[in-house]
Amino acid sequence: MKLRVQRFLTALRSRRNFSEHTLRAYRLDLREFERFCTGRRVGPTALSRRDARAYLADLGGRGLARASLLRKLSAVRSFCRFLREAGELKTDPFLNLPIPKVEKKLPRFLSKREVDSLLEASGSGPEWVRLRDRALLELLYSSGLRRAELTGLNDPDLDFMGGTARVFGKGARERVVPVGKAALKALRVYQRARPPFSASVQGKPVWRNARGGRLSDGGVALVVKRWAKSSGLLKSVAPHALRHSFATHLLDGGCDLRALQEMLGHKNLATTQIYTHTSLESLRKVYRKSHPREKGDL
Repeated sequence: MKLRVQRFLTALRSRRNFSEHTLRAYRLDLREFERFCTGRRVGPTALSRRDARAYLADLGGRGLARASLLRKLSAVRSFCRFLREAGELKTDPFLNLPIPKVEKKLPRFLSKREVDSLLEASGSGPEWVRLRDRALLELLYSSGLRRAELTGLNDPDLDFMGGTARVFGKGARERVVPVGKAALKALRVYQRARPPFSASVQGKPVWRNARGGRLSDGGVALVVKRWAKSSGLLKSVAPHALRHSFATHLLDGGCDLRALQEMLGHKNLATTQIYTHTSLESLRKVYRKSHPREKGDL
C-alpha cells in the first residue's frame, strides 16, 4: 500500500498543486487508513462497501472534531478514486456513501479596537525583531494573507511603489493583493533595520528568524500569540484571526463580496460568503441599538 500512497501523493503534487501542508496531513491520514485495512485483513484494491462503512464508523467513534473527520475521509476517498481511475480498484466503495455535513462555524475575528490594541503593543526582543513583528502583524491585517502566504513572501514580491504584494495561495495560485500605507511604512522600517543576513537563503525571504533563515509558520503563530498577550487581549489569537478580521471589517465598510473573494484568494464565492453572516450580525447589533422601535423593554 505504501507505494500506491506515494504514487497518489506525487500525483496530487504534480497535477493539482497541493500544498506541502496538505500532503503531510494526507500522508498521516492514509497511514492510519493502512492500519485500519491491516486490522480487517483487506488490501486497498479489495475494499468493499462494508469496509467503507466500517471505516466511517471507526472515525465517528474516535471523538474527532468534525473538520478532522472530514479531512481524513477526504484523503481516503480521494485515494480510492485514484485507484479506481488507475484500474486497480473495480468499484469505489465510498461512492455515494452518506457523509457527515460540514459544520459551519462563524470565523473568530477581532474587533477594530482589539486590532488597534494588538498593533499598538510593544513586543519584545531586539529592536529589529520588534520591528519585524510589527510589520508582520500590519501586513496580516492589511492584506488578509494566510500564514503560509505570509512566510512564503520574498523581497522581490513587495511592490512599494504600487502598494501591492505578490503571493502564492492554495494550489500555488498566484495573486496580487493590495497593501495599506501603515503596512508599507512598517515594512520599510523593518527592512532598513533587518541585519545583513546571508543572501544564500533561497528566495531572499522577507521574514527572517534569529538565525537568518526563513521564519516558519510556527514562528508566525508565536509572534501573534506573544503580541496578543503583550497587548492585554484576554482571548487566544491565531494568525488566521487577523485574516478573518480583515475580511469582516472590509465587508462592514461596504466592500464588494467579489472583490473580497479575489483579495482572499478563494476559489469559490461560497467560501467568502461565510463572512456575510458575521457582517450581518454586526449590522443587527447596530440596528437594535439605534432603531427607535428596538430600544427599551417590551
